[in-house]
Amino acid sequence: MKNAVENIKEKKGFIIDMDGVIYHGNILLPGVTTFLKWLEDTGKCYLFLTNSSQRTQKELQEKLQRLGINVGEEHFYTSALATAGFLASQKPNGSAYIIGDAGLIHALYSIGYTINNVNPDYVIVGDTNSYSFEKIEMAVNLVLKGARLIGTNPDISGPVETGISPSVKALIAPIEIASGKKAYYVGKPNPLMMRIALKKLGVKREEAIVIGDRMDTDVRCGLESEIDTVLVLSGITSRAEIDNFPYRPQYVLNGIIDLVQ
Repeated sequence: MKNAVENIKEKKGFIIDMDGVIYHGNILLPGVTTFLKWLEDTGKCYLFLTNSSQRTQKELQEKLQRLGINVGEEHFYTSALATAGFLASQKPNGSAYIIGDAGLIHALYSIGYTINNVNPDYVIVGDTNSYSFEKIEMAVNLVLKGARLIGTNPDISGPVETGISPSVKALIAPIEIASGKKAYYVGKPNPLMMRIALKKLGVKREEAIVIGDRMDTDVRCGLESEIDTVLVLSGITSRAEIDNFPYRPQYVLNGIIDLVQ
């Protein structure tokens, strides 16, 4: 453990997932406060890179403030922002039918997109607590009319205080099945997210490390971008489940607390 921790701490740039790594819902995980203080005190570059699309950067900053952690808004980047950037490059000033919350809606407005439930360029699905049969039905018919289907991330579920909550891939599945169209997912493990993170941190891939709780997104995204990875067992993936995948992370820790004990 000591050598692994030393190797991790030598990195210049830290790309850190949030759900299952920093917190579960509204519960801060052990060791996080000490770890973030160490990042600040040692002058490390770090970015919270989350597949969740529900909250804006400001809302994520305020959530951490409520949990007792003060970091700048510039340290956050979400799959909603990545989705907006992708759409801006594909079809500037387009329109979309959105199944999602404030983080996604705000990100799309910020790039000049409008909301359209008649003939949108895209149907976009993000994490949301507002989900209904009527929205699924609308999305299916818009996709059948030619709207392209986009998911902010391919997560099936995410950790919350009470267990797990369905995420985008689970929410988008009925639309894919009913329309016969497959979605394109922007968030991790799409390498777009890692390239953006490295640019924001201003470090080379050899100088960075990804810390996450999911083999299928965090670890895979790091591996495919040739960035070292740390799997923490404080979220979705258990130690026994690692062998279910044909690849492995460079390091496995019980949680962030292992980096500061």
